[in-house]
Amino acid sequence: MTPETEHAFQAIRAEYGADSLSRVERMLEPGGGPARRPLQAGARWILPGISPTPWHEPTGHPELAPVVAAFEAAHPMIKDELTAAWSGRRDVFADYEHYLTRQENWQALYLYRGGGLVAESADTVPTAYRVLEEFAVGTEKICPLLECHFSTLLPGAVIAPHCDLWNFSINLHLAVDIPDGCSITVAGETRSWEEGKCLLFDYSFEHEARNSGDRPRTCLLVDLWHPETTVPERRALTVLITEVRRLMEDL
Repeated sequence: MTPETEHAFQAIRAEYGADSLSRVERMLEPGGGPARRPLQAGARWILPGISPTPWHEPTGHPELAPVVAAFEAAHPMIKDELTAAWSGRRDVFADYEHYLTRQENWQALYLYRGGGLVAESADTVPTAYRVLEEFAVGTEKICPLLECHFSTLLPGAVIAPHCDLWNFSINLHLAVDIPDGCSITVAGETRSWEEGKCLLFDYSFEHEARNSGDRPRTCLLVDLWHPETTVPERRALTVLITEVRRLMEDL
């Protein structure tokens, strides 16, 4: 850790207790913390003590259930606004730049990125923006290290199997517009989206998605803190990953 990171960790320990960051410290030990499950082998960081559960019941976590309920209740308006944007404001969508690759047949419209709300999206997709701001950002459920965006897979698009970077956040998918022939596989289990409903999964496990339908498939993706993380851990992880990214940019 850099002196800046260690100083921040010391301040968090002073506020929350000497053992409040013990799991984060174990994660940073040589060897990368706990043993990986085979289908988590591609993840960079595994925080000890997080249940190794690929799929989560969307309403199974009291902390996240209000977020799920709010997005599902707002789905009709969210879909109408997304459809209007796709038809008349295609310029607000961009090729999605995953940390592994960039795909022209995977389009994204961002609502939250770089640690803050994307204000321009408030006029384009106001309902999704409002729900995100009220239920995820305002309540600090969103993981500020990541993002929220409409994810549109064009017909024939495939997202290759991959693991994302860590297990301390969790991915919510609101199924906005789902044609037949679309599916997602997480840790070897394939499911389909149900329009208007949410899926919730741990994307440190290997996952992939495909659109074998005849029109675009759109989900709203929200990166949330894993409910098994604590407030001091979230603060420390935000400092840590932000510093890692700064150092990588300086290389």
